[in-house]
Amino acid sequence: MHVIRGVLLLRELARHESGATVTELAAAVGLARPTAFRLLNSFEQTGFVDRVDSKYTLGWEFARLARPADPYDGLASRIQPALDELARALGETVTLSVPTPSHELELIAAATGSQVVGVSVESLVGQHWPLHASSTGKIVLADMPVKRLQERLPDELEAFTPDTITDRKVLLKELQQVREQGYSVIDNELEEGLLSVSRPVRDSAGALVAILTVDAPRYRFGRDRIPATLQHMQQASEELKQLMWPGWESSESPESP
Repeated sequence: MHVIRGVLLLRELARHESGATVTELAAAVGLARPTAFRLLNSFEQTGFVDRVDSKYTLGWEFARLARPADPYDGLASRIQPALDELARALGETVTLSVPTPSHELELIAAATGSQVVGVSVESLVGQHWPLHASSTGKIVLADMPVKRLQERLPDELEAFTPDTITDRKVLLKELQQVREQGYSVIDNELEEGLLSVSRPVRDSAGALVAILTVDAPRYRFGRDRIPATLQHMQQASEELKQLMWPGWESSESPESP
């Protein structure tokens, strides 16, 4: 149980770029302050946490241990069955992307449905998409603090089709809608004839860790299919969480014995 409590603290700490106090961290993850202090002290002694004055940040040991590792190889293998199942249910292409620290996106896994012809899954993995013109990108932009979002968006947004949103005010309004409804859609905005639906996958602290997307041609995947598709995607998201963090649901009360 101590390991789980420690992971909860580290995960929360990763959300605070400028650091956080023990009181803030304990409150965020539901730990007693003395428990959080003992765990953070142990992490500090082993290099996993640094402390400056009263604020903690992730330590140098994380970077050293992570340097030789492929961050997504094991994860992609673990979550592939869930993507395959969703692709079979919908008959369309399904992808999972992860946001990078620089607020870009990396597509790490994909699956194709029975109606998809001539698309290689291998050709999809590793691709990058424009944030303002992709459903995955709209999830990332909508998740940003407003100030950072304003800084991130260029003055001129590139047009990929006549339907690409290039007006910043129009895009900002749509991103607010994405926040409220919990999913995003592009319709003819990145490629002619392409409709995509994305929804976020979040960890136990509510942080965005991945984005699940369904891509399909408009001639067979109209907007009328979006509600049912979102239900399938929600089920898949729950399965993805269980595959990413096995047994996590049974440990959501860190102070329990």
